[in-house]
Amino acid sequence: MDLTQLLQYNFIQHAFLAALLMSVACGITGTYIVSRRMVFISGGITHASFGGVGIGYFLGFAPLAGAAIFAVLAALTTENLTRRKILRNDSVIAILWSLGMALGIIFIYLTPGYAPNLMSYLFGSIITVTHTDLRLMFALAVSVTVTFVLLFKPILYIAFDEDFARTRGIPVTLLNYLLIILVALTIVLSIRTAGIILVLSVLTIPQNITNLFTNRFGRIMIGSIIIGFIASLLGLVIAYFFDIPSGATIIFTLVVMYLAARTIKVLTFGRSKYSHNTAI
Repeated sequence: MDLTQLLQYNFIQHAFLAALLMSVACGITGTYIVSRRMVFISGGITHASFGGVGIGYFLGFAPLAGAAIFAVLAALTTENLTRRKILRNDSVIAILWSLGMALGIIFIYLTPGYAPNLMSYLFGSIITVTHTDLRLMFALAVSVTVTFVLLFKPILYIAFDEDFARTRGIPVTLLNYLLIILVALTIVLSIRTAGIILVLSVLTIPQNITNLFTNRFGRIMIGSIIIGFIASLLGLVIAYFFDIPSGATIIFTLVVMYLAARTIKVLTFGRSKYSHNTAI
């Protein structure tokens, strides 16, 4: 079966569209995450969301809705406690990370009947996205794009120097809360495609690949979207033909692309230039 025949299937079309929407949201928010050195915070939010998945199963409502609530609460809690210096950043993240995973396991265990299949939430299954998932991902992609386009300069200032942003009259605290909410929602809506365990890679690897060749914030966003989409398509096709998990295959493809890009960078420009061209 060739690629043209493969595209005739509705679930493949949905998967390709999900890959595009995920790439847009993750490419943009991921650039902000990496530039702010917030990768570990994002990991904590990701794993904390598992508690919402478990509660959703136990109470009988959509697990992703529970994950979204938990992720946003974890994001706001992390931002608030860290900013007020009540707890150290790494301590807050570790507590929420562990709490989310523990609650998820407990509530899933307590759910009556057969235990649900958690593989799609832990490792992703892009071919299982529904019309509802696509509508939510589209709304998120539009929201993220509009926010970063309209507030590009303030976000850029905050990403690299909060003190300078305050001197320019930018509402740093308010924007930080807004951005961390967008990050949390991006993580949750990417769970369906990449999974809780692997979603962090989609938010960071495309950015690091692009950063090998440019240190401009806007260009890294655009490059990350393109690279994320290409890797998602390649991973999806490979997963389909070899009958292996799509989420893991997409991440593996991203890692291979990073290694290839880094090799090309070193061979083309040399180690000295390579070592001085990273900004994030």
